[in-house]
Amino acid sequence: MLALIPLFPFVGFVINAFLGRRLPKSISGGLACLAMIGSFVVSFLVIHGVGAGGDLVHHADPVRQTLFTWLPSGDLQIPFEFYLDRLSAVMILVVTGIGSLIHIYSIGYMHGESDSEYARYFSYLNLFASFMLVLVLGANFPVMFVGWEGVGLCSYLLIGFWFRKQSAADAGKKAFVVNRIGDFGFVLGMLLLFATFGTLDFQEVATAVSTRAPETAAMGVLTIASLLLFLGATGKSAQVPLYVWLPDAMEGPTPVSALIHAATMVTAGVYLIGRNAELFSHAPATLAVVVTTALLAGTIGLVQNDIKRVLAYSTVSQLGYMFLAMGVGAYAAGIFHLYTHAFFKALLFLGSGAVIHALAGEQDLRNMGGLKKYLPITYWTFLIGALAIAGVPLLSGFFSKDEILFKTFVGTTVTGHHGYPLLWLIGAVTSLLTAIYMFRLVFMAFHGERRHPGTSHVSTPASPERSDSHRGGGSHGHGPPHEAPWSMAIPLIILAIGSVFAGYAGVPHALRGSNRIESFLAPSFAAPVAAAPETQAAGEHAAAGEVHADTATELVLMGVSSGLAAAGIGIAFFFWYRRPDAAAAVERRFAGLHRLLLNKYYVDELYDSAVVQPIKQLSTGGLWRGVDAGLIDGMVNGVGLTVQAGSGGLRRAQTGSVRTYAASLFLGVVLILGWYLWL
Repeated sequence: MLALIPLFPFVGFVINAFLGRRLPKSISGGLACLAMIGSFVVSFLVIHGVGAGGDLVHHADPVRQTLFTWLPSGDLQIPFEFYLDRLSAVMILVVTGIGSLIHIYSIGYMHGESDSEYARYFSYLNLFASFMLVLVLGANFPVMFVGWEGVGLCSYLLIGFWFRKQSAADAGKKAFVVNRIGDFGFVLGMLLLFATFGTLDFQEVATAVSTRAPETAAMGVLTIASLLLFLGATGKSAQVPLYVWLPDAMEGPTPVSALIHAATMVTAGVYLIGRNAELFSHAPATLAVVVTTALLAGTIGLVQNDIKRVLAYSTVSQLGYMFLAMGVGAYAAGIFHLYTHAFFKALLFLGSGAVIHALAGEQDLRNMGGLKKYLPITYWTFLIGALAIAGVPLLSGFFSKDEILFKTFVGTTVTGHHGYPLLWLIGAVTSLLTAIYMFRLVFMAFHGERRHPGTSHVSTPASPERSDSHRGGGSHGHGPPHEAPWSMAIPLIILAIGSVFAGYAGVPHALRGSNRIESFLAPSFAAPVAAAPETQAAGEHAAAGEVHADTATELVLMGVSSGLAAAGIGIAFFFWYRRPDAAAAVERRFAGLHRLLLNKYYVDELYDSAVVQPIKQLSTGGLWRGVDAGLIDGMVNGVGLTVQAGSGGLRRAQTGSVRTYAASLFLGVVLILGWYLWL
């Protein structure tokens, strides 16, 4: 049954891609949604043991399914095989569950498109989900790489969905090119592991690595391989220095942003590290490199005015939290935050889409305000998502974010119980920034007086989505904004419920919980061992690399993070609700810093001047004129001219005279006979 999980959305892609333009929207959209819901149902059944011979929830025995032998070549035997353990179980439920809600939401959001464009959109969406499921179910590196490259292709198609708009086409190409840089590292790391261990199966590599001592001194083969894989993870999960594609991905439709940023593509890098936890645990030098991007992205998010770009930099920041957890060996905490983040980030993006829908494509926060009374469902669900991501106690984000900060402060068995107070401080400051920029967004969009284009104190650029289609009807500038249709509102409500309760899978011991998700995921982060079930169960916590400090320390850290969340909300309340003039005054006083943050530290400009322009000059200069036009074109043209000259000589021999042809034939026969008689 594992094969059915990615197969259902793939079938939906095939039907919509080839027949969609002939189908009405209700059928093409409904088919895509049913494919994802079917995939979710099969995932749930497989995890609970239906047709798999065991209940994965209560037993740690993984499930394997070999579809066929893919690459049989000498010592290289690569089966196209799926592998379901507790880690991939969490991932497929996130991808299919959140993905289904995003598909349903898209029915209302994209209904302004023509029938053919509507079907094209859903075909891409289904294909994206199918490749992501192949990625997380792959039992070896090559199968994962198929899904890895597939989601890269689909991100290009979806980000550039409105390809007639230059900015959307450029954003799609940017995402594709930047991800190729990371993929280069992935391929090299995969080849190095095969050259070292003779296998590319995840479990066999983990077993081989477990027999070695951790590399603590020189740059050994494990460190190099893990660094190369980390380069791949950096590209997919938008970490420094390869994060620049993710904010530009906002050029795609809003549900695409939710899918990429919440449940699928950007989490692939985190999953890659978690799947190879044994390898990364034996390369502590690599763990030291896995630094967080959270603080950098958090400062940029403070000043962005596009509602979707605020959320984009929030995603980069939250991914930094996940990488921070992986860097200190708290693999379960990182996956826990991935799981909770999928709920509240999908909610926030889809909520922003409902705002854009209501305002006929408007995305500038300076042209919003006062939307609470017009969009009550959107407001209250969005508020829950904002509270969750800010880390307000008893919501999902509080539990997962606190777990990461706690493990960072006290350390894990992977780091030898050595904590990182400086990294904890960076994470704590980032949580403060998160609360500030998220509630800046809430107060600017939903509270205060209603503002319209042209009434703000600064000019407003054209909305990236305004010129493409009518975003579900909207108000189009006539009459007050109105609430989203039920196809959009129901996913918001479900995601809001998840944003409240999803974190209760990991209630910490300090709050009299058992942190069930930590013990549930633990076997997935350890090398396979031939141990008795009771022995394996006893070692689950150690395998996960976790350590429980005293309750007092955890409660103090929990109180600090809760206080920072409250402080951030209070700062946002003062500057963007009570005293907006004070925010404008601070902006004027620190104009240079504000300009630096607004322009995202000029990283794009730096890349353009240091990388893009030199390559263009080299290409148009030496490479194009010298190599392409001069050497390659010269050789091709030379062959053509040579053939042309030879054929010209032969053409002159064709006189059309029968006597000449007969004489030539006679002369040829004489020469051939003479040659043979001479020999």
